[in-house]
Amino acid sequence: MIRMHREFHRSDRTGWLRAAVLGANDGTISVASLVVGVAASGASKSSILLTGVAGLVAGAMSMAAGEYVSVKSQADTESADLAKEKRELETQPEAELEELTAIYIKRGLDRPLAKQVAEKMTSGDALAAHLRDELGITETLRARPIQAALASAISFLAGALVPIAAMLLSPSAWLIAVSSVTALATLVVLGGTAAIAGGASMVKGSIRVAFWGALAMGITAGIGRLFGTIV
Repeated sequence: MIRMHREFHRSDRTGWLRAAVLGANDGTISVASLVVGVAASGASKSSILLTGVAGLVAGAMSMAAGEYVSVKSQADTESADLAKEKRELETQPEAELEELTAIYIKRGLDRPLAKQVAEKMTSGDALAAHLRDELGITETLRARPIQAALASAISFLAGALVPIAAMLLSPSAWLIAVSSVTALATLVVLGGTAAIAGGASMVKGSIRVAFWGALAMGITAGIGRLFGTIV
């Protein structure tokens, strides 16, 4: 009896995972940096809260719009390639068959077998075969702009809520320390989670994200303190 071998791959997560991780990291880093920077200037807690909420709303909209435009451009390119391949299959079927044969030859098949495979693929779904083998476009990795935009916006909101909640719950005297530590802890978790989901090193992922978050908060805190002193 032959047992089925089931494989688990992570490539189907690429689109939404990238957008979600980017959004959550950006939400935590940018809003935490705003909170820490404004707090370092000596502003009141209400002003810090207003700044954080404004950053949350503006950042979420910016992430959604930017991600949508970026991925939509990719989707438009894929659609144009699809239409081009469709026309060529209708007007130049022999040339397209030879093109597919050449692709399989480059992958290691001899010409007779490569042509046989190309003919078999063409007799089924020729367009799908060319999109996959010639252009590298598959259903799993197709650009999905709306999905990417929603993932970015929602994850940004989730990430941005952490420093705002930490700011609201912390005493004014400890606001900078609590917000910074909470944000860094969140970034460590986000970096590690993203690394695990993508099959990478959890430690490296956590350190990488935490480093850039600490750098951003340190710079904004310095600028806030400088301008607060000048004022």
